[in-house]
Amino acid sequence: MTESQQILYMQIRILRITAAKLQLSLKQTSQLFKQFDVLKYIREGFGIFHVEGDEAVFEDVYEYLKIKGAFA
Repeated sequence: MTESQQILYMQIRILRITAAKLQLSLKQTSQLFKQFDVLKYIREGFGIFHVEGDEAVFEDVYEYLKIKGAFA
């Protein structure tokens, strides 16, 4: 699997985990990710994220969203 494929796979996993934990639909979560450029954030952080578990990556993304004002 290429790095680009690994990044895409991680983005999809984190999107699904976020939807489940925040009790949002995949469409709502996708819109949230688009609004706050989360897929880019995951891509840029992949160097560190790929050695962490999904739960740790989710926590990081959740904190990123809080800092960006997603949950005001």
